Amino acid sequence: MAIDHGGRLPVYLQLADIIEQRIKSGELRAGRTIPSEQTLMQEFGLSRGSVRKAVSVLRERGLVDTVPHRGTFVI
Repeated sequence: MAIDHGGRLPVYLQLADIIEQRIKSGELRAGRTIPSEQTLMQEFGLSRGSVRKAVSVLRERGLVDTVPHRGTFVI
């Protein structure tokens, strides 16, 4: 799935939706880390700020939890 940079939905919400789909499909499993900020930036052509906003949205949705110096884990 790709990010539509010219779309109506902000890119960070598109990324959050993509990661949520990966979690719900089982591609990203509970207890495992999601890809790093750097990996997501490269894969989707996004800024660090957009990736961080997407992860924040996922935390608000109750799908992930971030552990400092360890990563962001699927709940």
